[in-house]
Amino acid sequence: MKKLLFFILSLQIFSNVSRSNHILIPMDDSQADHLKAYGIAYWVLQNGVEVQWLLNYRGGSFMMPYNIKIQNECNIRGVTFEIITTAKASAILDEIAQPEINMDAIKLEKAPKIAVYAPPNKLPWDDAVMLALTYAEIPYELIYDEQILKGELSKYDWLHLHHEDFTGQFGKFWSAYQNTQWYREDVERQTETAQRFGFQKVSQLKLAVAKRIKQYVFDGGFLFAMCSATDTYDIALAAENTDICETPFDGDPADPQAQQKLNYDNCLAFRNFKIITNPYEYEHSDIDVSHTRKIRQEDDYFTLFDFSAKWDPVPTMLCQNHENMIKGFMGQATAFKKELIKPNVLIMGENKALNEVRYLYGIHGKGFFVFYGGHDPEDYQHFVYDPPTKLELYKNSAGYRLILNNVLFPAAKKKKLKT
Repeated sequence: MKKLLFFILSLQIFSNVSRSNHILIPMDDSQADHLKAYGIAYWVLQNGVEVQWLLNYRGGSFMMPYNIKIQNECNIRGVTFEIITTAKASAILDEIAQPEINMDAIKLEKAPKIAVYAPPNKLPWDDAVMLALTYAEIPYELIYDEQILKGELSKYDWLHLHHEDFTGQFGKFWSAYQNTQWYREDVERQTETAQRFGFQKVSQLKLAVAKRIKQYVFDGGFLFAMCSATDTYDIALAAENTDICETPFDGDPADPQAQQKLNYDNCLAFRNFKIITNPYEYEHSDIDVSHTRKIRQEDDYFTLFDFSAKWDPVPTMLCQNHENMIKGFMGQATAFKKELIKPNVLIMGENKALNEVRYLYGIHGKGFFVFYGGHDPEDYQHFVYDPPTKLELYKNSAGYRLILNNVLFPAAKKKKLKT
């Protein structure tokens, strides 16, 4: 009984919001830990309190009613905050509302339920999104092929695709790693899953999963992908009616007419690309520019586009940052050849000199998708067996902020997000 009363009292304390003050979490250069600030916003939403996301105001700051528990949580997590009066909060909103000011306020209403598509077995690389979510203290659930084929995607608001190969070529790691235990175990596990669900090949399993994900987006889900999950996803969809896998991957040769049989209408983001079927070549298609780009690491940056907060709130939200020049970083899919992107897809970040796109956004049905090139925003060239990045060393990473912008996006009040 005492425990019940204590629980009820604690809820009352949290909901007993002071009418005289607000908490402002600045996201400009004054913020001590940008990444954990997203975790605070998520935690507040979990506790039933709305958050105002102030687009383009001090780097995309968060504002919420004052509560001592929020203040304490910011202190515990090392997040910079300011206590401001209601009058000051109203003045900020009035400033933002001015038509000539490129700012806006978006209400975040409910903490989104997050899923990460990742294999249950341990592979010798990490995933930047899982690192970001863990560091920011944002909860997520792992799902993989079995859960998707059983129809469990509808439980989630946001889905991230792990470093994955949807073409059934096992990341094209065969040439370099075919004799390693982890590679053999991964092939064996995926083959067993395919057979259990009635597929003769892993490529058929992955295509079925990719189509379920596409339907999830069409029905209103939010899809976020990085690295090889970006280009291989669309390649798999385009190759629905042909075999693009050579003998080392599925036991028989690829269709010699595979290129001509690709259907780009099936793709979300890309068109007119050419596939690379050579099993000895560590590349899937010419969408990615990893092997053709010529730039020094110290010169490798991409620029975020500046959108109208009032007229284009979605891309504005997804680009919120304290920096608009983001350090480049490589991956199995580093960046996308600009001319291969569909005209209805919005480019949000690019290296104009190299004519390559790093960050894009699109609409499919009622849902949205974002593709972000590269593997780890704070590890320029992350190799197999490299240790994971320690995000406590990169609390203010502008590249990682783009990931967390996407995580909070589904929490936004939908009526405000006209597309």
